[in-house]
Amino acid sequence: MNGVLRTGTAFATTVVVGYTLCTLVFWIWPEAAMHFMNGLFHGLDFRKLQVGTSLFDFGSFASALVVMAAWAFGLGSLFGWLFSRLGGAAGRPS
Repeated sequence: MNGVLRTGTAFATTVVVGYTLCTLVFWIWPEAAMHFMNGLFHGLDFRKLQVGTSLFDFGSFASALVVMAAWAFGLGSLFGWLFSRLGGAAGRPS
């Protein structure tokens, strides 16, 4: 696999792992996670965005995961391509 695709794959994998861990934290500790989000966004109350009784829907998680993985792969591949074209790998042992 060339460097461009490796960079895209590494970034997509990083995003998938990060998003999955973040989702698990929100699923296991919803109140603590909501408190953190409210503090992170200067007191904006995210509880008002919650609808229904279920805070987790696997379909929504999976679709967001696929979109974010594809976007991260594309962005990482673009970064890898630009990095190699701009001489970022010059002088570095392979």
